[in-house]
Formats: sequence, C-alpha cells, structure tokens
Amino acid sequence: MKSAVARRRRGSELLLGLLAVVIVVSGYILVQLSKQLDLPPDLWVLLAVMVGMFAVAHLGVRWFAPRGDATLLPLVALLCGIGFIMISRLNHHLARTQAVWTGVGVACFVATLAVVRRPRALERYRYTFALLGFALLVLPLAPGIGATINGARLWVHLGPVNFEPNEIAKVLLVVFFASYLADKRELLSAGSRRIGRMMVPDPKHLLPLVLAWGFSLIIMAGQGDLGSSMLFFAVFVGMLYVATERSAYLIGAAGLFAVASVFAYNAVGHVQVRVSTWINPWPVAQGKGYQLIQSLFAFGSGGFGGTGLGLGSPQKIPNAATDFVFAAVGEELGLLGTVAVVIAFLIVVGAGFRIAVSSDRPFTKLFATGLTGLIGIQAFVIIGGVTRLIPLTGITLPFVSYGGSSLVANFVLVALLLRISDEAAADAEAYARTSAIAVASHS
Repeated sequence: MKSAVARRRRGSELLLGLLAVVIVVSGYILVQLSKQLDLPPDLWVLLAVMVGMFAVAHLGVRWFAPRGDATLLPLVALLCGIGFIMISRLNHHLARTQAVWTGVGVACFVATLAVVRRPRALERYRYTFALLGFALLVLPLAPGIGATINGARLWVHLGPVNFEPNEIAKVLLVVFFASYLADKRELLSAGSRRIGRMMVPDPKHLLPLVLAWGFSLIIMAGQGDLGSSMLFFAVFVGMLYVATERSAYLIGAAGLFAVASVFAYNAVGHVQVRVSTWINPWPVAQGKGYQLIQSLFAFGSGGFGGTGLGLGSPQKIPNAATDFVFAAVGEELGLLGTVAVVIAFLIVVGAGFRIAVSSDRPFTKLFATGLTGLIGIQAFVIIGGVTRLIPLTGITLPFVSYGGSSLVANFVLVALLLRISDEAAADAEAYARTSAIAVASHS
C-alpha cells in the first residue's frame, strides 16, 4: 500500500507534467503558425506522442520509485520540450530524430528505475565502473573508430551508429568516485601524516585526485575538449569537498587545473583558438569568431521579450541546434525565456542537492551530489560559453540541445536521482514507524 507521501508526490508530478506538456504544445503551435496560418497537420500526433512519453515515464516512477522527488520529471519534460521547439524551428529533420532519441531516453529512464532497485548496491562494483568509465573516456582516441568534429575528438563511429562515449563515462565515473570517497572520507578529511601544523592524507589516498587531474590533461590534449575536462574535474573536486569539508582540496584542485590549462593552451592549438576567440572575437568575425558573434547578435536582437517563436533568425548561427541552442532561445524568447531556462536548471540542481541532503548513507549522498553536479556544471559551462562568460566549449545543454548520447545519458542520470530520492524517503518512513513503535512501547 502506497504511503501518503507517495500519493502526494505522484499527484503533484502528474499535474506539473501536464502543465509542461501544455506549454510545449502551445510553443510548437506558435512556431508552426509563424510559417502558415493553419494549424499543423501533425499537431494531434505530436500531442499524443508527448503525452504518451510523459505517461510512460510517470508510470515508471509511480511503479518503481513512488516516493521519488515530484519536481524532477516535470522539469525534464519542460526542458526537453523547449529543446524540441527550438530544434523544430531550426531543422524539422533534426526535430524528428530528437523525438526518436527522446523516446529511447524515456525507455532507458524506465529501465534504469526497474533494474537499479537499490542504488547502494552499485558501490560494490566501483572498480568495474572505473575501468569501463576510463575506457569509454579515451575510446575516441582509438584509431579507426574515433572521429574529430569541430576540432574536438569526441565521437565514435561503429557502423551506422555514432555516439559520444564520454556522456556514458561521466555517470560511470561518478559511481566510482562516490564509492571511493564514501570509503576513504575519514582518512581524507582527518589526515594521517603531519607536515608542520597540518595533518595531510597519505599520498596513496590522494591517488584518485591525481588520476582525475591526469585524465583531464588527456582529454584536453588528446581530444581538444576543454568543456568535458572542466566538467569531469569540477564534479570530482566538488564531491571531494562534500566528502571531506576541507577547503584545502579546493585550493589544491584549482592549482592543478590551472597547471593543466596552461599546459593545454601551449600544447593544443584548438584550445588556443578557443581562448583567443573568447577574449576578442571581433578580429576573426568572419572566421573562428563568427559563431560566437552571431550568438551575441541573437541575444541583442531578442532583447527583453524576444522576437517571438518562429520570427527570429537563429538559423544564422552555425550549429545552433547543438552548441548554441541557448542563443536561439535568447533571440526568440528574449531575456524572459533565457531566465526561465536558467531557473529550470537551478530548480533541478536544487532538487538534486535536496535529495543528497535527505540521504543518510554516505555513498548515496555523494552519488546524488555527483549526478547533480554533472547537470549543473554542464549547464553552466555551455551557457557561460555561449554568453561569452567563459571560453566556448563543445558540450551540450542538458535536455535542450540536439544530441542522442547526451539525452539518453541524462535520462539515466535523472532516473538514478529519483531512485535515491525514493530510497531516502522509504528510510525516513521506516525510521518514523520505528520511532512511533518505540514511543508506544514505553508509554
């Protein structure tokens, strides 16, 4: 029998999800009406597909994680819907492909909920996940199957299938880091050796930090991918800080990343181009800086309220459906639209950290922290690059950008967060029942 918490959360999730579907379908209608005066003939098909995919995901949560957080799935539906609207505005063929990948993502979402019934069971396979994660991370460097696109070697071609293995690797490595830090957190926080007045950990316990730094170098130097390197390293350092609560690790990690960045800048021409374009794109406005400058023009054209869906010119931005979908949102939905997207990501991150705080087990607490960090830092890195806050990177905006690998991996990530949330709520209910019985027995 489901608890009152489960019924309340699933009811809220259903209402919020239906609201997200209404917003997305309304946006799609506006895009189509900007091209013709009649309603799109595939409107009812789109509505049925969207309601159907949300219903499948909602039922999956209701069956397998009934006590899970009520806000994550509706927010994911809203972000996916906004991405679909903008992609359909830019390229109808890509929108159809994105819809197929969304269906695959929903299937993987439900499968993850069904298979991973106890998140803490993943802790036992830490080294298996580490090996698989590191292998996938460097797989694009393998000759014959790796491919370089837009200066970064991130893709793997296996017959007709093209994918980015680093999207899967990120989740696997978070499992390893969460398991390792949960096991070594006391040694890493208290230290076992004294240097002057400071207690420092044994060097062997710092090996994962050095490995994370080393693989950041490999990613930047071998793949020319500054974004994934920043994401990978920042997530691990954040988890290390949460596990130990020692700010010295943040200072040390900042120093290591600075050294790695200087090395990558001097060794990799692609990184030099990205940094120089970020500092001043105007001298190369017709070359390497064209994409970034068009993005800035799009934000300027959008202003406060935007040009309106279907009434802007985001197609002038190269790769607008992938790297620069946030600029397309800025042009047609204006400052209001971009702020709404940022707020949606902030709520997702807040929900993820709330799940981490609610968990009493060290592994699941760190696991939820790492998974949330993947979404939050990735969103910050790409939004910061598009708005010229930081150097531009080639990673995608979670759930919004076109891309199957990222979409599927992020659906799996959200499913794991919901599973952790469900387990934490179940533990809280069990503790409340035990306490009530104990009080009753003493009265």
